[in-house]
Amino acid sequence: MSDPRPSPAQSASSGNSTAPLELGGSVWLRAGQQTLGGAARIALLAAIRDTGSITSAAKAVGMSYKAAWDAVDVMNNLAGEPLVMRAVGGKGGGGTTLTPRAHRLIETFDAVEREHRKFIERASAAIEHFAGDWALIGRIGMKTSARNQLYGIVSRVKRGSVNDEITLALPGGQPIVAVVTHESTETLGLAVGAPAFALVKASWVMLVADDTDAGQPLRLSARNQLRGVVTQVTRGAVNAEVSLALDSAEGGSPDLNSTVITAIVTNESVDTLGLAQGTRATAVFKASSVILGTAD
Repeated sequence: MSDPRPSPAQSASSGNSTAPLELGGSVWLRAGQQTLGGAARIALLAAIRDTGSITSAAKAVGMSYKAAWDAVDVMNNLAGEPLVMRAVGGKGGGGTTLTPRAHRLIETFDAVEREHRKFIERASAAIEHFAGDWALIGRIGMKTSARNQLYGIVSRVKRGSVNDEITLALPGGQPIVAVVTHESTETLGLAVGAPAFALVKASWVMLVADDTDAGQPLRLSARNQLRGVVTQVTRGAVNAEVSLALDSAEGGSPDLNSTVITAIVTNESVDTLGLAQGTRATAVFKASSVILGTAD
């Protein structure tokens, strides 16, 4: 599979018409319906091949020792057969080797990536606005059970003793905060300027009637508080689906192009809060309820 897209820096500066546009992309391999790995995991396999050591390979590709073994375990499991073999014994405690299947996988990936580069060059030259359109096609084609699939750019990474706090700026500027493990930050390549998407189930989103002073955050423990205007209320037998168009970060009212977040609440809550099309409300959810993902 391939994912041609502009780099994070280019995506962040797409509003600058004077900046040169370059088309980028990535390739990843699948085993059946499961994604086996992209450039980062194949690079790890190649480093293991070249060094014969998981420790040296991890350093070569900028991974922690644990993250490298986690990636190896995932690849072995998804392939349905070993790709990396641990050797026991020896002065250094044994080495790490690749199976013939892993060697073929690296060769296949390199060949596909070479052809992918040629494809990108041809497509970029032939199709206007190819980079942005192809990236969008990839995002809207994503399948997940989470009702809310929100795209943004990482604006802050705060390292903690156990977990990291990642802030994602939505297109309108309002932030979403997620708490993830160090390994997830590293594996997903979450750094300032990197594009990512946030998944939030509608049942995890609470709504609060906006009867407070504009711009004043609610006094709640939940980190994410996104203000906006109700655009749709769809009632069911017990629950209702409420969609909220988000304000811009500068306090501007939402428009037809605003990011929309959806919550599932009871019909009784809709009536109690007076939620109807055009009323203002705040969507509230915990940082631990946010799942982050990247295209590669």
